[in-house]
Amino acid sequence: MLRVTFLLLAAVVGAWSSTRLLVTVLDQRSGRPVADLKAEEFRIQDEGTPRAVQAAERASGLLDVMMLLDASLVGAIVQPVAESLIEQLQSKDQMAIASFASSADLVQDFTSSKELLRRALLRVKYGNVPSVLDALYAAIEDGFHESGFRRVLILLTAGLEGSSRMSERDVLRVARRRNVSIYPVYVLGSGRSLFENLARQTGGAWFAVRDLKRAGGPPGPRIFEVVRSPYILTLEGDLSLGERVRVEIARPGRFQVSALPLD
Repeated sequence: MLRVTFLLLAAVVGAWSSTRLLVTVLDQRSGRPVADLKAEEFRIQDEGTPRAVQAAERASGLLDVMMLLDASLVGAIVQPVAESLIEQLQSKDQMAIASFASSADLVQDFTSSKELLRRALLRVKYGNVPSVLDALYAAIEDGFHESGFRRVLILLTAGLEGSSRMSERDVLRVARRRNVSIYPVYVLGSGRSLFENLARQTGGAWFAVRDLKRAGGPPGPRIFEVVRSPYILTLEGDLSLGERVRVEIARPGRFQVSALPLD
């Protein structure tokens, strides 16, 4: 009887077990979030195997935002974007500012004070050779230890990469381990494919400064509209999601889709 009871309990636990996936979906033409998707409109392939979606809900709650700011000679051109981003924080959100050249240097630890963040921007010194991947790895690995909210890293970069020791794969692995979504905002197009893949594989999104200017208005509201837009999908089964998770949307249109497995 005890053995039967144990087997029944295992079956019930298995039926209730699930995994979670953070997914961002943007309309490719407008760059705006798609806000009305249902669970049945998501198609998930995990290492080539379909995973059933039990539920889809919009992500909510507070944010811990690390703003990683290019400190190269041309990096100052993204400072107005940084100023606009600070203004988008809600009262209990937190932001930290780090600048990067060969690594990431903390300028301001996590705070909800917009005034402290504005002062921190004035302390950033420009003129270094950037190593974007090294800086991303250091900021993600060391910058979120005290974080208790949804973890977001906004990379503000001129778009030039120096000579990094860390690889793109190293950055993706640490981002997944730390549950950090990457949102690159770049000026030049030379690193576009790198930035797109970093965002796509971590549930983030990418922005070209040129496109933000074309859209008109300050860039901060448009970027944070996307940062606050993800879905949290509940998938059937407790198997950890692999590195090759593919998400498709079963509705007409062209979409920019990114995903981050959550622990």
